[in-house]
Amino acid sequence: MTVELTINGETNAFAVDPRTPLLDVLRDHCRLTGAKSVCREGFCGACIVIINGEAAPSCLRPVGMLDGSEIVTIEGLAPFEAPNPLQQAMLDHDVVQCGMCFPGMVMTLTKFLETRPAPTRNEIKAALVGNVCRCTGYERIVDAVMSLDDIRKVCAP
Repeated sequence: MTVELTINGETNAFAVDPRTPLLDVLRDHCRLTGAKSVCREGFCGACIVIINGEAAPSCLRPVGMLDGSEIVTIEGLAPFEAPNPLQQAMLDHDVVQCGMCFPGMVMTLTKFLETRPAPTRNEIKAALVGNVCRCTGYERIVDAVMSLDDIRKVCAP
């Protein structure tokens, strides 16, 4: 089956088994390795991407059901050399350790902050329920989000 996806603003066609997880297409065909393959069951949040405007685990989305969809990965949020304000805040607060959960958390928080531009600490924690981090604990992550001066800059592509 040929599936057409717009990934980070670029439309491509992929000849793949329709049951292939989006995560595999991103990593193996597009060489976009920001979304991580960790649990492959949708529990850890390491593979979260934005699909048609919603944060979703890419490991659970077969590409055959996504034909014509618009996908944004962590690579599509900001260039590596110029992280967006959320990414920079997480770097400034020493959030990133092993890096496995970081892309998924950024994607989850990006979508969350679009609807909650002035979240409380508890709202941030609740938004991260589907993202597992085994290195940092969550306080530094929450501190990073709370430090943002202008949440609207985070949400602008």
